[in-house]
Amino acid sequence: MPRVVIVSPPFMSHARPLSVLAAALREAGADVHFACAPAFADLAREADVSFEPLAVTRNANTGVAEATRQDAEEAARLGEFLDATREGAIAALLTQARHRRADMLADPEGVFEDLRALHARLRPDWYVVDQLSYPVTLALHCLGALYATFCPGHPGYVLSGPDAYFGMPYDWPRALRPDAGEEAQLLAAVRENDEAFTRLFDEFARRNSPASPPPGRAFALTSPHAVLYSYPELPWLPKPPAGPQTLFAGHTVAPPPALDQTWHGRLNRLRTRADRVVLVALGTFLSARDDVLRTVVTGVLDGTRDTSVVVAAGERAGRLADLAGDRAVVVPSVPQQALLEHVDAMVHHGGNNSFTECLRAGVPALLLPFSSDQFAVARDAERAGVGVVLDPNALTPADVPAALDAVTAARPGMTTLTRQVRGRGPRWGAERLIAAMGQAR
Repeated sequence: MPRVVIVSPPFMSHARPLSVLAAALREAGADVHFACAPAFADLAREADVSFEPLAVTRNANTGVAEATRQDAEEAARLGEFLDATREGAIAALLTQARHRRADMLADPEGVFEDLRALHARLRPDWYVVDQLSYPVTLALHCLGALYATFCPGHPGYVLSGPDAYFGMPYDWPRALRPDAGEEAQLLAAVRENDEAFTRLFDEFARRNSPASPPPGRAFALTSPHAVLYSYPELPWLPKPPAGPQTLFAGHTVAPPPALDQTWHGRLNRLRTRADRVVLVALGTFLSARDDVLRTVVTGVLDGTRDTSVVVAAGERAGRLADLAGDRAVVVPSVPQQALLEHVDAMVHHGGNNSFTECLRAGVPALLLPFSSDQFAVARDAERAGVGVVLDPNALTPADVPAALDAVTAARPGMTTLTRQVRGRGPRWGAERLIAAMGQAR
């Protein structure tokens, strides 16, 4: 029985799928330890695995970013990021590029020491590390520990070659393609980050593990043995790097729980008013864009007669309470995976979890990408014919009815991709990951 330590960053959108993988690895025969910030201990209990308290970044998001306790600096940076999303795609990505060092390499020495102590105490056979946890990957590299990489977002996070850069979408959806000057500005910023991080990685490795091989290009540092992608294997994706086994699990979603009586009652009431029910959720950070949520809901209520809406509004639910009524439920959070089994379409931000959960449920989507890998995910949805993509900052209520009609029309075409995604999943990924890492030992 291999002993495996899963190291997760303290973000619910990352920790949740990693905890699902932890449960799948346990079911496949591994002795699993889930290492994350103390606020995420419940996920280990749900997965029935051991928990190890470990902080790998100062930032955090326990489910709704605005409701998570942050220090003043982190709260200010979150506010700056949200302001940038109002300016558009390039502004948001440039802001994220500026914030990257504090987000991803805030305390590499502390992470290294904590992992060295954990490694000496648990002596795991191998680790699973989130691709975006760069200080963890760097520490494991310097410790000479065996590890697999988990890619929580778009596969482009694992760089395909020298011309690929972290923070630069491999492609853009039609509605958000920047002009050449904007794209060049972003490319310069991500190249600068690439060079700066690579220098930091090299300096750290020479100080802490001079006998280890150089880590090389920082954002390209991944497991040489196996990379597990929480994503479907789409034919047009950038080619993964040579070397590690590439495992496309399709999704990392636990079987959806049954809806409780409260939610059944809400859905039944909405169905009495309209034939179609749409779920609207912009993720744990972007629910703060209540202006976009209001636009979507207003477009549904004023522009259609056959559609009801459920809105996950986070900390902004109070600001949108005036929209609630016979055809609209507005709440801080929703049981998204369970609801997807009962709705006709979803409006989301292009996050990987929402995208793959929709594919698993066979639910088409209207995607409104704001930042990060959401533009690449949205482009894949567009190319696959399972979603419609619009610019959230240019969206008007009048745009919404036609977009939802186009989304609903895409539902029959989802069958093939949904079958592929359902045919794999966390258990499929866990079994193949154990086999791949067994060969690497």
